[in-house]
Amino acid sequence: MAHFAPPGPLGFGGAPLGNMFDVVDEATAEGALVAAWESGVRFFDTAPHYGSGLSEHRFGAALRAYPRDAFVLSTKVGRLLKGDPSHPDNPPFIDGLPFRIEPDYGYDATMRSIEDSYQRLGLAQIDIAFVHDLAADHLGDAWDEQFAIARTGAFKALTELREQGVIKGWGLGVNLTEPCIRALEQSDPDVFLLAGRYSLLNQPALDRLFPMCAERGVHVVVGGPYNSGLLAGGRNYDYQDAPADMIAKRDRIATICEAHGADIRSAALQFCAAHPVVAAIIPGAKKKERVEENARLMAATVPPAVWQELKAAGLIPDGAPVPA
Repeated sequence: MAHFAPPGPLGFGGAPLGNMFDVVDEATAEGALVAAWESGVRFFDTAPHYGSGLSEHRFGAALRAYPRDAFVLSTKVGRLLKGDPSHPDNPPFIDGLPFRIEPDYGYDATMRSIEDSYQRLGLAQIDIAFVHDLAADHLGDAWDEQFAIARTGAFKALTELREQGVIKGWGLGVNLTEPCIRALEQSDPDVFLLAGRYSLLNQPALDRLFPMCAERGVHVVVGGPYNSGLLAGGRNYDYQDAPADMIAKRDRIATICEAHGADIRSAALQFCAAHPVVAAIIPGAKKKERVEENARLMAATVPPAVWQELKAAGLIPDGAPVPA
């Protein structure tokens, strides 16, 4: 069975426009979204969590300028926003909107979350709903308990909405492969948003999750193809300071790319997109210049010798698909 999947290979991820790590002004945020559209991007992903609603507001304001049937939009459920004039902290987002985040994976909360997102976006159609961070740190040891709540709550609600035609598909938006595997075993998702678990540096999704997805006709959106910036020249990996072994691995990959006149950032994006189950990748970007650069990097030539050497050096698995 083939499930609904967003268009790719390049999409636009909305976390940076929720003031992730840095404040982004309205004009810059709009410019980034317009640049994405003009670069051919037709898949946009956001979430209530990003800036306590700020990212959704910005996405809706920009995307309302375009025909609604010309793009695919995803947002997330699992975290309700409750008004709080004290502007509570919502790290890693800075200076977001005055709302408090309340995790809730229940049925009623999921239905409420979709309705709230309509209001923030100013759009009457959400194509994909991801259950957000079902294995995140805020759950602690309650992971199994919360998954059970989601299975009879959020999963049930989103399946009903899909059957009614309200949404076209649903899945999980997570940083771990395990909840995706369990969702495949216990429910009928369409697509996963998996951040940081399939990249040039790290491929835990390759051995079990991706084959299960291929068997079920489920697709994957890859978030974090630069691994929090390490593959784009930064020093962060998995949302924190990069460990020495990952910096060394990044440097070895970069040396091979440079020897063949290739940009490691092109290799990072194109490697993620090459797997057959991957429908789209969503590198983060705050400014139009970075959006345009990602589009150029996605289209740039990476010689076949790069992939051959990376495999020969054991830097990527022999079984990993690479661009033809």
